[in-house]
Amino acid sequence: MHNLLSRAHVNMSTYEDATKESINLFGDNAFDYPKPEMLISVLIQCATQPGDLVLDSFLGSGTTAAVAHKMGRRYIGIELGDHAYTHCVPRLKKVIDGTDQGGITASTGWAGGGGFRFCELAPTLLNEDEHGVMVISPEYNAEMLAAAMALHEGFRYTPDAEVFWKQGHSTESDYIYTTTQHLTIETLQYIDSLLGEGETLLICCTSHGAGLGSRFPRITVKRIPRMLLGRCAFDPAKSYDLNIITLPEVDPQDEDDDE
Repeated sequence: MHNLLSRAHVNMSTYEDATKESINLFGDNAFDYPKPEMLISVLIQCATQPGDLVLDSFLGSGTTAAVAHKMGRRYIGIELGDHAYTHCVPRLKKVIDGTDQGGITASTGWAGGGGFRFCELAPTLLNEDEHGVMVISPEYNAEMLAAAMALHEGFRYTPDAEVFWKQGHSTESDYIYTTTQHLTIETLQYIDSLLGEGETLLICCTSHGAGLGSRFPRITVKRIPRMLLGRCAFDPAKSYDLNIITLPEVDPQDEDDDE
């Protein structure tokens, strides 16, 4: 720390009081133990150049993001607490519209501008139930589960409005389809008959008939629980049996092929 500050030629005695900065920004909702903008600016100045990316994985009241913004740096801030809503977002909005006049605003000549993107993590796909079994979170609806499976397997989730099994693709001819219904030989034969020349399909399901994974060269079948953790199970009693897409009705042809 001493070497960094010496290189920056900054007199620590000139730092603004961080608590006053927080009170000016948030009033009665001032953040506890905030860092002064001047201190953060010294560290950013020593370690980065304009346009560099600054990461703060414990963003708190948003000081790092605010300073990086004023100094022309890109930034990523991560905050699990409510501070993301009560402090970080309001603070960055003030920086952008130019109403934040504290901290390093004057010394950097900051007058507002720019923008930021606020993202929230989706709920956890898998949770452990009271028996220690991994189950699909009840917070997930059909579309969220299908999108999660597409992402997990490296596909882009782009469901086709007319073709039920084209929920996503990795190339122009490689598709993914996710269903929590039991997959039978009849259904697989029907889907195989719909595949065009050069098209391939990955089907993710909770269960399927014996030997289906090798019956059709253009179709790969995987069980959803196994492909995620290898020991997952769906709990029908907790409504995890989501009907992502209702499979078409097909006549049974070979009961021996279906478990």
